[in-house]
Amino acid sequence: MSRLLFRSAAVLIALLDVGHSFGYPWSDPAWGVDLHAVQTSHFNLLGFSRTYWDFYLGFGISVSVFLLLASVLAWQLGSVSVGAFPAVRLTQWLLVFCFAAITLLDCVFFFIIPIVLSGLITVCLGAAASISADSPGAKLVGNRS
Repeated sequence: MSRLLFRSAAVLIALLDVGHSFGYPWSDPAWGVDLHAVQTSHFNLLGFSRTYWDFYLGFGISVSVFLLLASVLAWQLGSVSVGAFPAVRLTQWLLVFCFAAITLLDCVFFFIIPIVLSGLITVCLGAAASISADSPGAKLVGNRS
């Protein structure tokens, strides 16, 4: 069952990634944001000429890259054998807490689609990590070391 939950989380994370990536430029002209000012106001930072647009774009693409990594990681956790669960337990729970934090941030700063997706991802990952911790094979292996 944990395999299915990890794989479901991986697919949901991939959907969140695709939605985030295809939402570029992550703003709508109807919102009245003056993107021209954001794109053309240059400042020097540690020897580099940058704009707020550079930061906005760079961080947005970075989020897409890390969501892809999280999706692959969740998929790989769905491939772990029962005996190997103790070796990846910390990774499982860190992923759960990471997406719980993302869900909270989505609730504060974003809208319903990322809130629902990140919430579902957190539930899938949490359930998968709990099930894998309760797995009889995982307990046996954990007791032998």
